[in-house]
Amino acid sequence: MPVVIALGACMMTLVGGLVARRVTDRRHLILGLAGGLMLGVVGLDLLPEALDSAGQQVSGVPAALLCFVLGFLAAHALERLLAVRKAAHGMDPDERVPQVGLTAATAMVVHSVMDGFAIGLAYQVGQEMAVAVALAVIAHDFADGFNTYTITSLYGNARHRAYLMLGADALAPILGAAATLFVSLPAMPLGLYLGFFGGVLLYLATSDILPEAHHDHPAISTLLCTVGGVAFIWLVVGIAG
Repeated sequence: MPVVIALGACMMTLVGGLVARRVTDRRHLILGLAGGLMLGVVGLDLLPEALDSAGQQVSGVPAALLCFVLGFLAAHALERLLAVRKAAHGMDPDERVPQVGLTAATAMVVHSVMDGFAIGLAYQVGQEMAVAVALAVIAHDFADGFNTYTITSLYGNARHRAYLMLGADALAPILGAAATLFVSLPAMPLGLYLGFFGGVLLYLATSDILPEAHHDHPAISTLLCTVGGVAFIWLVVGIAG
């Protein structure tokens, strides 16, 4: 049954990615929406869940927040190191590197595996819990698919790579749900992972996606798309609650 429910998440992920693909003529609006979705996911979904799962403190600071900062710094360091390497070879250091987009998309795929895992664990708790989690994950995976395609293509990857990462992201919830039939994941490592992943997403949203959205089109409509993306995630989190 959890695998069947995860099929809904799979389809919604594909829908999100295809929507991002179809509206490329409104690129600034798509990037504004993607930035809002990512900010909403980080602040309203990932961080609260990370703090609940990994509540231990290290020198007075929650371990999940330390991992959040490490994730942000790791994404920043990776991008800067690649820029330095490009500059050393006479290339434009500000040109986006496709590998960064693929790395970020891979992180989205891993997160989608965790979404499927959540469906499976909720089903073990009870049918009502499974329905609530499934509705939240299915709605949430529209944003995941949207962001996966947008991030992959934004960093200069060919269209077939964007489709490949979208397909992997769509299949990931099914794999996660199936995995709960054999294994379980302790809360502490899950919380640390969510914190780290949240830091990576926040860096990508604030350093690349939102600045790019407003670079050529600093319009109110772009800002409204960003606010709408955050509001959508707030709605999804409210449904899950």
